[in-house]
Amino acid sequence: MAQTNYSILQKKTVKFLRSKKHLFINNQWVSPINNTYFPATNPADGEVLSEIPLADKYDVDKAVEAAQVAFETQWIKTSPEKKSRLIWRLSDLMERDKQVLMELETIDNGKPLDKAEYDVDSAIKHFKYYAGWATKLEGSTFPITQHSLVYTKREPLGVAALIVPWNFPLMIATWKLAPALACGNCCVLKPSEKTSLSTLYLGTLIQESGFPEGVVNIITGGGIPTGSSLVTHPSVNKISFTGSTKVGKQINGLNAHYNLKNISLELGGKSPNVIFSDADLEAVGNSLHWSSFYNSGQECTLGSRIYIQKPIFDQVVEQLKNQSQKLTIGNGLDNPDLGPLIDRQHLDKVLKYIDMGVKDGGELILGGEKLNIESLNKGNFLGPTIFIHDDDSLPIVQDEIFGPVVVVSSFDSFEQVIDRSNSSNFGLTSAVWTKSHSTALKFVDAINAGTVWINGYDQFNPAVPFGGFKDSGIGKEMGKNAIEEYTREKAVWFNY
Repeated sequence: MAQTNYSILQKKTVKFLRSKKHLFINNQWVSPINNTYFPATNPADGEVLSEIPLADKYDVDKAVEAAQVAFETQWIKTSPEKKSRLIWRLSDLMERDKQVLMELETIDNGKPLDKAEYDVDSAIKHFKYYAGWATKLEGSTFPITQHSLVYTKREPLGVAALIVPWNFPLMIATWKLAPALACGNCCVLKPSEKTSLSTLYLGTLIQESGFPEGVVNIITGGGIPTGSSLVTHPSVNKISFTGSTKVGKQINGLNAHYNLKNISLELGGKSPNVIFSDADLEAVGNSLHWSSFYNSGQECTLGSRIYIQKPIFDQVVEQLKNQSQKLTIGNGLDNPDLGPLIDRQHLDKVLKYIDMGVKDGGELILGGEKLNIESLNKGNFLGPTIFIHDDDSLPIVQDEIFGPVVVVSSFDSFEQVIDRSNSSNFGLTSAVWTKSHSTALKFVDAINAGTVWINGYDQFNPAVPFGGFKDSGIGKEMGKNAIEEYTREKAVWFNY
């Protein structure tokens, strides 16, 4: 622990980092059966922060069994009011330890502190929002005949396997955990092996909140053996996965092969950000560099395909280039605009795409090289990278690069840009910039994406459903839709 300045961290953060990490099963912190651990590494400087337990099939069995017993004997019998109070209590404890959670997100993921603060605040809001839903699960009645009562009731699914990615570790964990608990499910939560620290700390708050034994279990490890053992477990009733399309399809295949569980998948994106010539260019200028490079491009919703109408093309490109050059890059604890990429393997993947883009004829107008920052020579830094192109078939246009790389192209007509925007296997998010209400609403009708932002970008709220079409996934996170994802509906015919 030589490089991180621990004197600026909360004492709770330092104490947690230096403590031995365990799996959280049945409200107890236990060692993995094989006594195997892997490193948690700070992507800003390559420093090993802590050793994380590797859960194997036996550990997964124990966690699922604890969740199943808790569901059958305790949680299903817990009143909605008490569920609500426990979830709210957890959000209060997160507010109390907000700075600790921020610091863990920053040093484990690399993101700047103010971006980590947004994530923690969002996580807290999600728990508070779904605490209210615990008492509001309703069915329907149907006027079928004079001598029968026909109604539906919503029931929890049982054991939910919640698998979380590394780019927003805490926030996306709460997107899944909050509605699952509010609906009465018991959970086995698996963070990414690249960013496990904030989720493990959340386990300490869950324990302190007073949740019954086994209601929430946290296991750590990679896709094999941990993740695969979890998604194929016969006692798991629900799988919720956020991550790459490739892995999501593998999980969907395993689910079909072993036993058909309820499944939701929030996968990749290659979102079109469309700017018409009548757009408010000041608003575009304030947004475009963030909608392109937020979180160092490691976000599936970012507008990584930018289409600009020809009359304003040169102006907007120059605006984007100038704003992007002003973004500061460094160690997240110093609160720059952008932090590092998650690890060297991912950095190398992004650099290969950049090389491919140059060889394929894309015009590289900014960035494209690994940055060497003084005192952070082992960090995984890459600055904003911009390509201009006129060929939508290029891999840099079609593939999700998941780094600070955007591709920019001009267009003539509405019909042309719709065709180009929809010429993707993904359909997660999209945006349109125009002062014309007619153009905006026509765009909404024509675009093949689960979310459309008009004259804005990357706006989220716990009450608003989020999820994509095509290779971007199945099902929705957030809002009332998430309640439907974590319950089953039973029809009842009562004849009298």
